[in-house]
Amino acid sequence: MLTLDHLAVASATLEEGTAWVEDQLGVQLLPGGQHARYGTHNALLGLADGLYFEVIAKDPNAVPEAGHSWFGLDSFVGAPRLANWICQTADMVAAMNKAPRSAGTPQALTRGDLAWQIAVPDGGTLPFDGAFPTLLQWADGTQHPSQRLPDSGCKLEMFEVTHPAADIINAMIDLQDSRVSLSEGPFAMQATFQTPHGLRTLT
Repeated sequence: MLTLDHLAVASATLEEGTAWVEDQLGVQLLPGGQHARYGTHNALLGLADGLYFEVIAKDPNAVPEAGHSWFGLDSFVGAPRLANWICQTADMVAAMNKAPRSAGTPQALTRGDLAWQIAVPDGGTLPFDGAFPTLLQWADGTQHPSQRLPDSGCKLEMFEVTHPAADIINAMIDLQDSRVSLSEGPFAMQATFQTPHGLRTLT
């Protein structure tokens, strides 16, 4: 069974992505950290109901230890936008057995006292344009990042994904999360949030 863990906005630079999200949602993001293996850094926002949100970009001062980045950042161009959704599982082996081969292989990562496994595609290119979720399993005893972030006053109301291969994707995931809708149509992502300033939408 998969549940939504967090959402990721990709950006050419972390500064640009952070400014865009802060302008759209009307709240301030917090500094995150670096991911040495994939040469990225991020900014974070705590959401209600055990979720969080990240803006992620390539770190210009880092060389990826893996030889490539992740979340499709090596080929990213254009304005900041929703790039992927990350789902957590309690059984990575079972989730990967249903996933497409292009979802990659689980990588064991740590940062400080955080430890997790995450499926990273070879070369870092996301399957189904990012419409297939990145699979993640937190290590036993790891406190979820959402519990470390202050309340931003934001809550995800709905995350909607459309893709021409939605039926194929749905057949490969055992998703149990009423906040997520995956349906057939031209590829698009849209996240609707309740914020201190009312409903706001990111795409």
